[in-house]
Amino acid sequence: MNQHNHSKSVRVAVIGVGALGRHHARILANMEGVNLVGVADPNRSQAETVAEQHQTKAVTDYTELLDECDAVSIVAPTLLHHKIAIDCLSRGKDTLIEKPLTANVEQAHDLVEAAKQHGRIIQVGHIERFNPAFELLCESMTSVPRYIRAERLSPFAFRSMDIGAIHDLMIHDIELILELTGAMPISVDAFGARLMGAHEDMAQARLTFPDGCVADITASRVNPEPKRCVSVWTSTEAVHADLHIREVTCSRPTQELLQGPAMESRLRAGEDVALLREQVFGHFIESEKTKAADTDALTAELQDFVNCVRHRTQPRVDGTAGLRAVQVAELVLEAQLKNCVNPRVGQTSQSRAA
Repeated sequence: MNQHNHSKSVRVAVIGVGALGRHHARILANMEGVNLVGVADPNRSQAETVAEQHQTKAVTDYTELLDECDAVSIVAPTLLHHKIAIDCLSRGKDTLIEKPLTANVEQAHDLVEAAKQHGRIIQVGHIERFNPAFELLCESMTSVPRYIRAERLSPFAFRSMDIGAIHDLMIHDIELILELTGAMPISVDAFGARLMGAHEDMAQARLTFPDGCVADITASRVNPEPKRCVSVWTSTEAVHADLHIREVTCSRPTQELLQGPAMESRLRAGEDVALLREQVFGHFIESEKTKAADTDALTAELQDFVNCVRHRTQPRVDGTAGLRAVQVAELVLEAQLKNCVNPRVGQTSQSRAA
């Protein structure tokens, strides 16, 4: 009987079943120990199509599902996150909210406080924390980061146009960098460009942390090819993770380089330059390339949420982590507004000083 109580199904509703939400519904419908009680979407035909695929209920008003579920997954447009999540938390529902947590810092604070007040779990859908390549990068590091570089580029998707590239793309890497450094930045510099509409489509940011670590982040949603990678330099290694193809390369100096003569000394001693050049990688610097597991990151994220709901444990990416990411994203947004080009409105480029 105890076993039955322990494994009792977690009743979950998905709010918003568009491009991403329909995958939340699919995964939850097939997850052991989960009962997908319904899906909600203002687009009735979309809700009905997804509901039919998974033999569940379709509604256009998410509040109709709140009496029937223990937890919700909110995959609605960012500007609606705050209102929907407040409704769900105040009704005692554990809540997974797709990234970004909210459209601004004030709303994010509000949700974190509401979750505390109602004793509910908030998990934020920063999916890259569940990317096996990022997990492997973290395992490969043997000392703290001194420099981090992140690039996230994608073709223009013609969706998520209610927010710019900072809240749409860059926030993924902001959250990863906050996890890697374990701190909030002390300074933020940024540049942006608006090309397709009202919000920035490209942004470049530099974050500086209290211990001197520097992080450079590039995000663009107007790029011919997708690219997602994070590189970390520590005092002991350089680790590069391609989050797209899930490959991690770790490079470290060998004992021969660390304890042998410096290169200047070798050259003065007349060592063969051609041979030394051949030995840079292998003899002096060893590199190991590892293919990360092909685990589905969204499934891992949703499984983590369900486990937290069942066992009342802390999610890997909780409300506070989501709030910090929004705080830094807002600092980047403010910084790039002072340095943002917008060729669409016919602005003339500034001439270089003579």
